[in-house]
Amino acid sequence: MLKRVLKLMAISAVLTLALNLGTSVFADSNSNDEEVIDEQYGLPIVVYGEALSPSQKEEVRSLLGVKDPSKVKEITVTGDDLVTYIKGDRHSNMYSSAKITRKDSGEGLVIKQVTPENITEVTNEMYGNALLTAGIQDAVVEVASPVKVTGHSALVGIYKAYDAGEGAGLDKDRTEVANEELNLATDLAKKEGLDQDKVSELLTEIKKEIAAQNPATKEEVAQIVDEQLKALGIQLSDQDRQLLIDLFEKMRGLNINFDNVQSQLENLSQDIQKRIEETIGDPGFLQKVSDFFKELINSIKSIFS
Repeated sequence: MLKRVLKLMAISAVLTLALNLGTSVFADSNSNDEEVIDEQYGLPIVVYGEALSPSQKEEVRSLLGVKDPSKVKEITVTGDDLVTYIKGDRHSNMYSSAKITRKDSGEGLVIKQVTPENITEVTNEMYGNALLTAGIQDAVVEVASPVKVTGHSALVGIYKAYDAGEGAGLDKDRTEVANEELNLATDLAKKEGLDQDKVSELLTEIKKEIAAQNPATKEEVAQIVDEQLKALGIQLSDQDRQLLIDLFEKMRGLNINFDNVQSQLENLSQDIQKRIEETIGDPGFLQKVSDFFKELINSIKSIFS
């Protein structure tokens, strides 16, 4: 009888603590939800996929935190834009949508998938790599879709958002190469023995080495690719290896500032970690919670042993 009472008390304590923790975190993360307009860069731009129904558009508007449409600039991305920016199929259905909020120079690029369950192929790091290649820096980019999509078309919406801003047009050659990069990244992530994180790591490390070594020839680019494949223990077919070399050779030909890309990638990682810490209010919070529950479970086990 005593053991049963103690068991019920322990379970009750766990549930109460869990509920309190969840409520506390939720309250902290929503304590200041008022929209503030940055007068230096103008209104945030929200881009909606053309294929969205009226109800889906409202859902996306809510997902992207647009409470007052007058405080954002809303545009629609179409199949024609797909042709313009990445030479895609104008008949494609466009569901992926995005919100872009520009930040001061040096603040870095922060990617947030609001509906990660509906973006099936593209990770935050893949978006980050491609956007930096396209020339997009120092911004918060939020991506959402009400239905399951690969996530590729969100790039086109982001490109259009920058062209719709004042004096922020993008180089079409860079956007096309950025799209090639994203396509190659998602294709490689489908290969046996590779995953999305490994592919993102490979692309990032190659860029860092190009920044450090400043290769002058395609042969030197190939050497960097081979070095990073070996360092990360990644085996690719000759065809996929050549695709990587060709991609980075195109980037080299566009004179992309890889030193700047390197710093922005580092800022991306730091900003994501900082955002997580600010949300939970304590960098060691999750570890403390984990340790608490481990100790609690061990205590319960000792009661019934």
